[in-house]
Amino acid sequence: MPRIGTLGSGPLDAITDVPGVRVGHCTLNNGPIQTGVTVVYPRSDSLFWNKVPAAATVFNGFGKSVGLIQVEELGVLETPIALTNTFSVSAVAQAQIQQAIGMHPEIGRSLPTVNPLVFECNDGFLNDIQSFAVESGHYLQACSAASAKFEEGAIGAGRGMSCFGLKGGIGSSSRVVQDHTVGVLVLSNFGRLPHLTIRGERIGLNLSHDAGPEKGSIIMLVATDAPLDARQLRRLSARAGVGLARMGSFMGHGSGDISLAFSTAYTIAQDRETVMPAIAMLHETLLDGLFEATADACEQAIVSSLWHAETVVGRDGHRRRGLRDVWSPC
Repeated sequence: MPRIGTLGSGPLDAITDVPGVRVGHCTLNNGPIQTGVTVVYPRSDSLFWNKVPAAATVFNGFGKSVGLIQVEELGVLETPIALTNTFSVSAVAQAQIQQAIGMHPEIGRSLPTVNPLVFECNDGFLNDIQSFAVESGHYLQACSAASAKFEEGAIGAGRGMSCFGLKGGIGSSSRVVQDHTVGVLVLSNFGRLPHLTIRGERIGLNLSHDAGPEKGSIIMLVATDAPLDARQLRRLSARAGVGLARMGSFMGHGSGDISLAFSTAYTIAQDRETVMPAIAMLHETLLDGLFEATADACEQAIVSSLWHAETVVGRDGHRRRGLRDVWSPC
């Protein structure tokens, strides 16, 4: 697989190189049903009770995500992060709420309500999205499968996704800088093939001259163990857009391009009697290394989503070829 940048990676070259982070999938692969759920856990204990700081950047808001408003306001995560197809957001959000209530039965009673966080991309070219195939049990299966080691490509929420007119899906990478790790996971579902660019080479021009509109989306999740507050994490999330642009994206009218960054360096307690953490945040002048790591890891994660995805045939015989079926690096 082509290698992006000069920074070193963690041992897995994945978002799970950030300590405590786990990823799980549930994949639905049955004829016209080509979809699924992917879950990212920032830490192993209850996020409702011990929240992690987070912030998001919406580059282009053509999306139907749930939970972003409260993340913007409070700067924390209260549930695992879930990825799925556009029409399954509500089912997965309900599953997240029920899961949280199961752990904390007073949610919505003596405790505040919980903020589910679900991101989506439209997999309707390969998947019969009108079947509403994803159910709450599929979210729970993805949670049960969460691990440091996980598959990439046409798996989980990425099963039915397309990227640059090829098969897209789940991709991940990590970079290590200043004794800190930055990990990225993407759900890639964007781009026109003539624009596909890898390591600065516009390889898509040799593969297609299709002039169809850009109608896809991408979700970019950035994890780090660096001590950053929500404002700094918002700055970090914005650098994922650098990696996205290097790949040839121009964030077209119908594209939902969203990045969310979180830190595992500390938690913020739900219990009001618990003192807020006194954490020495990383100095602003030291952020450049993390910015570079985010851009490189995001670009690498998108390449990885293409590289690991096999050719898939789905609804009405629609086909998306895997990158390796049509191109190999020199």
